[in-house]
Amino acid sequence: MKKGIGVVLGGLFVLAMLAGSASAADKLGYIDLSRTFNEYYKTKDYDKVLGDKQSAYDAERTKKVNEIKQLQEKINLLSDKEKESKKGDIETKVKALQEFDRQKQTDLRKEQDEKMKEILKDIENAVKAYAEKEGYTFVFNDRVLVYQTKGLEISDKIIAALNKGNTKK
Repeated sequence: MKKGIGVVLGGLFVLAMLAGSASAADKLGYIDLSRTFNEYYKTKDYDKVLGDKQSAYDAERTKKVNEIKQLQEKINLLSDKEKESKKGDIETKVKALQEFDRQKQTDLRKEQDEKMKEILKDIENAVKAYAEKEGYTFVFNDRVLVYQTKGLEISDKIIAALNKGNTKK
């Protein structure tokens, strides 16, 4: 019985040593996902595009708001009977403005979500290609690590790989 326990314990010890030596050969790394995302040229390009779209939306919205304000100012100068007949016009324009706001915000949010997914997929593919080329077993996102050694960070290499195809630099 003691001999059987000794054999089992010996076997477990050998397995533990083999597992330990296998994991010692693992190559680990991590990336600062936020920095990688922000320094990727596609993120910067898209921020400009989104800013331009937001500015165009804001200008169009301001124009619609000013139309409503002007209509309200004109109505204030009218008699009570005329005010009632024009009140419907204002309500229609306000509803149209609300629908415009809702639709534009939905469109911008949807486009932003799609672009973020595309950029994150690019980062994932770059990490995968780099990890396979350099023999990494694991590459982590720095957000899930409680402690990390800066020597394991590969963000700069991933950012360089992502931005390699950018001719604008």
